[in-house]
Amino acid sequence: MSIAVCPGSFDPVTYGHLDIISRGAKVFDKVIVAVLINRNKSNPVFTVEERLELLREVTKDMPNVEVDSFHGLLIDYMHTKGAKAIIKGLRAVSDFEYEMQMASINRKLDTRIETFFMMTNNQYSFLSSSIVKEVAKYGANVNDLVPPIVEKALRVKFKDMDLEWEP
Repeated sequence: MSIAVCPGSFDPVTYGHLDIISRGAKVFDKVIVAVLINRNKSNPVFTVEERLELLREVTKDMPNVEVDSFHGLLIDYMHTKGAKAIIKGLRAVSDFEYEMQMASINRKLDTRIETFFMMTNNQYSFLSSSIVKEVAKYGANVNDLVPPIVEKALRVKFKDMDLEWEP
């Protein structure tokens, strides 16, 4: 069985992420969407538990996709799951330099694990979780950037933060 891991912070999950996840699920027998618990990322909007819940909901119709979380080195997590491939989405050339460095260090740590880069669909090439959060924080419409459940969660979250949401 070919197992791949699609790691990320997913704060929040976007249609760009789902594009990569669904396409990866067509290539590999099993795709584990792994939320990195990164204590260095400042001020996440959603807790790890909330991100896991949102990811499970938006991938529920993908039978070979599992959602999980991890901390520490990705390579160590890969070993615990028996995974041999990492799936990373690339939006633009600017993503490539960082992702190449990560793929290189992962390859150095374990030569048996391969990184597969997938170009996002052109309609999502500008899309990032950071952009979604910034736009949503000021009440702009994000329904074509994230699934409805994520849009609703953003509305609730920003309302709880005493920011106006005016769709």
